[in-house]
Amino acid sequence: MLGTDRAEVRATLALALPMVLTNLAQAAINATDVALLGLVGPRTLAAGALGVNLITACLFFGTGVVTASAPMLSRALGARAHAVRDVRRTVRQALWSALVLAVPFWLILWHAAAILVRLGQDPALSLAAQGFVRATMWGLLPAYAYLVLRSFMAAVGRPGWSLGIAALAVLANAAINSVLIFGAFGLPALGLVGAGIGSSIANLLMFVGMAIVVTRDRRFRRYRLFGRFWRADGARFGQLWRLGLPIAVTLTLEVTVFNAAVFLMGLLGTTALAAHAIAIQIAALSFMVPLGMAQAVTVRVGTAAGRGDRAGVARAGWTTFALGTGFMTTMALVLLSVPRLLVSAFIDVDDPANAEVVALAIRFLRIAALFQVVDGAQAVGAGMLRGLHDTAWPMAYALFGYWVVGLGVAVWLGFHAGWGGVGVWIGLASGLAVVAVLMMTRWAMRDRLRLT
Repeated sequence: MLGTDRAEVRATLALALPMVLTNLAQAAINATDVALLGLVGPRTLAAGALGVNLITACLFFGTGVVTASAPMLSRALGARAHAVRDVRRTVRQALWSALVLAVPFWLILWHAAAILVRLGQDPALSLAAQGFVRATMWGLLPAYAYLVLRSFMAAVGRPGWSLGIAALAVLANAAINSVLIFGAFGLPALGLVGAGIGSSIANLLMFVGMAIVVTRDRRFRRYRLFGRFWRADGARFGQLWRLGLPIAVTLTLEVTVFNAAVFLMGLLGTTALAAHAIAIQIAALSFMVPLGMAQAVTVRVGTAAGRGDRAGVARAGWTTFALGTGFMTTMALVLLSVPRLLVSAFIDVDDPANAEVVALAIRFLRIAALFQVVDGAQAVGAGMLRGLHDTAWPMAYALFGYWVVGLGVAVWLGFHAGWGGVGVWIGLASGLAVVAVLMMTRWAMRDRLRLT
């Protein structure tokens, strides 16, 4: 049994490590934007935080839909190793879904200022955020399409290309944004709008790079992913959305409760909003590791389920759970040990003008350390259940945990109890803990529920 577990650890890490690093690279694009905008000033950083949160909500909803292709692809390949036509049909309909998602989101995001003002945000900050959103939103479609191709590469066991392309995109984003935000080479300083343009270009480069690889590399070329692209396939399209919509809602419920926290911070003032923007970026970078583990375990569990291997399903799930929560325990210690050093990556901690923002960001990070383990547990738990195509109940758990418990506690502690931003972060931690317990309880009962 020990040898089998070690083999599972090796197989999981071989798949998960490139996916984790890819997630970190993608998160680094937003983190780079926040760091560069922090150099402009706290007010610009606060406006950018509002814009990023609107974009992120749309990005994660679409991510949930299109990455439903991952469990579909892995189960098909688990049942039949050379399911070329099945793979092509699923990828094609996932790319169709990317377009179906992007168009309405473009229409909504164009009115970002009005949305933010309706949510109680400062009108001047909202208008500044709108310029950023209108420049960034065009990157949604290539971002979705990139994720589809990344799911394909993961399902066939070759996720390395997606990592290399994402890493190059991070470098390109940093270079382009530095020029566009601050001005150089004869170009004017565009500030927030420049950051948005740079992010859109980075997302486009990622998709173009992936498209070139899947059409040129001999290991991918045989699938002819773009062949007969305009051929309709209503049955596969519907299957993707039936599986993906609950995933999308689950991810969106989690992301939007953090977005709601941003808007609550906006009600508390610019200092709280800027501090939250820094702390949440650090927590988000840490979260990319269990998120990558979750994406890997979806493939591992899905493949084992496809071949009818119930012991393999259990082994894949529990192995990844141990790896994910183990990493987050380590990260909790890091956040507790060197919070000031982490904050210094985003803002000048020695500038007296930033003293209040730095102090509050450090307090937020100490609370973030407390919810690292449960955040990792709920992320990996959701990935384990997705591998079994179990998405409806996890959606209900997310609704209850994030929006009833998490937001309820955040509002009560933050405003009624007078704890301010610290109370909001404690509320977020409470919601994550509840969802983690519910997800893992369902996984433990999977045989009784006949999920495998």
